Amino acid sequence: MSEQTPAPNLPTRCGIVAVLGAPNAGKSTLVNRMAGAKVTIVSPKPQTTRMRIRAVVMQGPTQVVLTDTPGIFTPRRRLDRAMVAAAWGGAQDADLALLIVDAKAGLTDPVRRIVGGLAKAARSPWLVLNKTDTIPAEKLLPLIAELNAILPFTETYMVSAAKGDGVQALLDAVAATMPPGPWLFPDDDLSDLPERMMAAEAVREQILRQTHEEVPHHATVETESWVDKPDGSVRVECTIYVGRAGQKAIVIGDGGARIKEIGTRARAELEALLERRVHLFLNVKERAGWDEEKARIRALGLEDLG
Repeated sequence: MSEQTPAPNLPTRCGIVAVLGAPNAGKSTLVNRMAGAKVTIVSPKPQTTRMRIRAVVMQGPTQVVLTDTPGIFTPRRRLDRAMVAAAWGGAQDADLALLIVDAKAGLTDPVRRIVGGLAKAARSPWLVLNKTDTIPAEKLLPLIAELNAILPFTETYMVSAAKGDGVQALLDAVAATMPPGPWLFPDDDLSDLPERMMAAEAVREQILRQTHEEVPHHATVETESWVDKPDGSVRVECTIYVGRAGQKAIVIGDGGARIKEIGTRARAELEALLERRVHLFLNVKERAGWDEEKARIRALGLEDLG
């Protein structure tokens, strides 16, 4: 990672901000909104984010590195444990933690557990109520009071990540708290996500959006091949792993219709992100218990906890 030189007489500031919350609180939507570009995949399904993804946001001489973390939930599989550990690790490594709470869902048991964990870790995060446009305004202050009774928050912001309401004020306040120091990334970087991982995530997003039942959370994608072509295009081969034969059939669809649509939409997304032509080839494999395999978990950029 290289450091950049700011304009004369403007000292640089830089900090890492962990974005935490329960599944489906809108963390990824908020990170993308603050970054001003799509950095992390988004879907209506919980547990969409599986790894820590960093988005680089420039605010004048200040670089804010937003870390989108997996939603914190009660883990059952080896994969779940790695995801939750990544989320808590993101909070520990950060200069500032933002707890994102779905205002409409309110103070749920998962939110209580997260707030309790933050209190035990002696963290003093900021509270960000998201989706505030979906509930009456008079319900917000009681919710803020309930949350602060468990853990006093340093600051509280109310936003709608989907609409952008309140997001710039939050970003300005976050940037103002960043400590002096050199930038961690070039100022034209959007994310630290490698291109191969970006391709896998683009495909997985379409699986999340286009399949239902048990498939979305029992599928993973790995980029097997990445070949830059002389004409400037890139040939990408990805393998989709699912747990059972029935899930494989759902992903492929009748006559291969669904896998074709997944590929078409993922390719369009990648071409927009990479600004180059992409030749995308997908393969689907049944691999029972992949979410308990160390190699598969490491391929997601997660630390295997056993």
